[in-house]
Amino acid sequence: MGQAAGRLLAAGRIDGVEADELQREVDGGRRAIIAAVPGRARDTSRAAAAEAASLENARAAVSSTPGGSGAGRTDPLVGDLRRAGLLALLVLHYVARAPSYGNQLIDRIEQLTGGALTVNPNTMYPLLRSLEERGMVAGEWEHPERRSRRFYRITPEGEAERARLAGELEPRMDRIARSIRAIRREVLT
Repeated sequence: MGQAAGRLLAAGRIDGVEADELQREVDGGRRAIIAAVPGRARDTSRAAAAEAASLENARAAVSSTPGGSGAGRTDPLVGDLRRAGLLALLVLHYVARAPSYGNQLIDRIEQLTGGALTVNPNTMYPLLRSLEERGMVAGEWEHPERRSRRFYRITPEGEAERARLAGELEPRMDRIARSIRAIRREVLT
């Protein structure tokens, strides 16, 4: 314990705080100087510390959820497929059919999956930029003279990636489909 904390403890009582309370604050890793703050400010800072601890506990609980956080992350069926590249596969599939822009892709994916896989723009647009940087898609502005919708089309590299992802995801999708059929047979018939 530092000299200042020792002097504070030797006084026995500072601003209505007993020596054992000071000791707990020092032992708890806090600086003893907190005890010298007038009562009202000290109580406020203790409440703020308790609130911050509660917030940190909540954040820790969310981050410890299996699969992380975000749409589809905690769903054991869709989350596994999503982490394996389902979203990239769907984007490559749709841009191979016709040039498409981000919000259009979001709507198509939600419609195809009946809402089981939801994608927000904060996921879609970084994915499209990443695919473009990797040469999987090529993007062109609808009106090149001003910022407008950016339409993406697949490239030969994207076709190869699409085939690779489809091959990798097919066994997983088959396993999930079998599981759902078995569950349906067991509990619904």
